[in-house]
Amino acid sequence: MENQIYYCENCGGVMEFDVETQSLKCPNCDTVVPILNEKERIVEHSLTRHAVETIRAEEKSTQTMECRGCGARIEVDPTSTAVECPYCGSSYVLAEKQEDAIIPDGVLPFQIDRERVGELFRRWLKGRWLAPGELKHLYQRERLQGIYLPYWTFDAKADARYTAMGGRHRTVTRRGPNGKTTHRVVTDWYPTSGSLRRVFDDVLVPASHKLDGDLLRRAGVFGTQQMASYSPEYFSGYGAECYTVDLEDAHKEALQTMERELEQMAADDVLRRFDEVRDVRVQADYRDETYKHVMMPVYTTAYTYKGKRYHVLINGQSGRVEGDYPKSPAKIGAIAAAVLIIIALVYWFSQSGEERGYAGVHEPQAAEARVDAAWLTEAEIEEENWWVYSEDSLPT
Repeated sequence: MENQIYYCENCGGVMEFDVETQSLKCPNCDTVVPILNEKERIVEHSLTRHAVETIRAEEKSTQTMECRGCGARIEVDPTSTAVECPYCGSSYVLAEKQEDAIIPDGVLPFQIDRERVGELFRRWLKGRWLAPGELKHLYQRERLQGIYLPYWTFDAKADARYTAMGGRHRTVTRRGPNGKTTHRVVTDWYPTSGSLRRVFDDVLVPASHKLDGDLLRRAGVFGTQQMASYSPEYFSGYGAECYTVDLEDAHKEALQTMERELEQMAADDVLRRFDEVRDVRVQADYRDETYKHVMMPVYTTAYTYKGKRYHVLINGQSGRVEGDYPKSPAKIGAIAAAVLIIIALVYWFSQSGEERGYAGVHEPQAAEARVDAAWLTEAEIEEENWWVYSEDSLPT
């Protein structure tokens, strides 16, 4: 990725990528310069053994900055000598080494601007009912940073065979020695097999493990329909991290994702003919495999509360917010106390109702009240030797 500053031709200000226009825009005079987006330049590379081992087809030197706090390698404005790390919040990064980096094949530009993402973050904070009250005031716009994360994408055509056990339910009816009839559902299992075909397109694998994987998954997947051809203009005003996951490791992870999807397809296929499924095994052959290196947008922030660090991640395309936050012991205690009070009140009212229902009732009427309250069957009533009557059967 090129370290380049774009100056406005009208006023000389530094232009940045603008989400609304998807162009470069001067924050001083609002001059807009379109960014060339050539979809045909988003190239899928054949996944050859040579590519897996080298991935050096289109590479160039670029300066990266390494954070001494957490070790993240990121691209920053070439004029900056000190910035804040979007991962750990450290207030410095130092240029320590030159790295070779593959030029991205595509970029998913930010679809949500900083003003909108600030609103989303504040709304997320307000929705954390168990968070301490003072947490609602921790939002600081300047600490919420936009950064492009590196990803690998993989395409493949899969031909697969599967084996599984399919279960069919049947009901067994038995009459016991006391004359009571019981029903039980049993499952008969049968071996089954089948074939599957699936075309995988843009299976995304993070090319960096700097962000928590679970947090990244919770923030939602990215749609690649809005992918644009790589242009360094998209990075103006934003940071970008270099990939740290090799293509070979990413490919293995992609195959695991594909296999899970094929197993689910096989299970669904079995359930079209059976009531249950188990022991699904899939053997797949993959062909026409391709890959590309792309950049995806996220907003990140990190804050400290009572000595502990918390991270929040916002999907730069969908706006989904996910993150960790402290829980207030006082609020948790109040909720627990309220639940206990409700349980106690329900118990007290139920006991009071039973006492009012039985007070002053003759024995036959009391028996009838117990039957109605318990919703017993006629057979259960006979077993208990209770006397049930209607008004028509009362002695005159």
